[in-house]
Amino acid sequence: MTPTHGNLPLAALCALALAAGCSSVPAPQAPQDTTKFTVENTVRFMALDEATEAVISCTGLQERALADGRLEVVANLKNGGAKPARVNVECVFLDDQGMPVAGEARWELLPIAAGSTEVVRFTAPTLAARKYSIRVRSAR
Repeated sequence: MTPTHGNLPLAALCALALAAGCSSVPAPQAPQDTTKFTVENTVRFMALDEATEAVISCTGLQERALADGRLEVVANLKNGGAKPARVNVECVFLDDQGMPVAGEARWELLPIAAGSTEVVRFTAPTLAARKYSIRVRSAR
């Protein structure tokens, strides 16, 4: 069977549709690390030494009120370095005027594997806590 002149445009249209369907789809992009908090929240996290600042970052801060009204804070700390890190981390809870509540905060040792993220949770000792500051330093 030989194609007629009337079938030629139809054949061209089918070939064009087939070629368009074979176009490649871009590969999915790998997720990028982003800070999942606002500029206001970034001041709530600070590295206290240059070595820690170079490899440890906070990729997320979440806060909520517990059933008893106390503030709970959850921080995601990421080691962006090529080696495991051991850091001390603390959360200083503050009242409305920015003054620490319940005295000296307690430092916790937190090992973080290279390229991984660890979650650390803090609970305010009193109802007076309205704000907080999370501090991280190299463990010696």
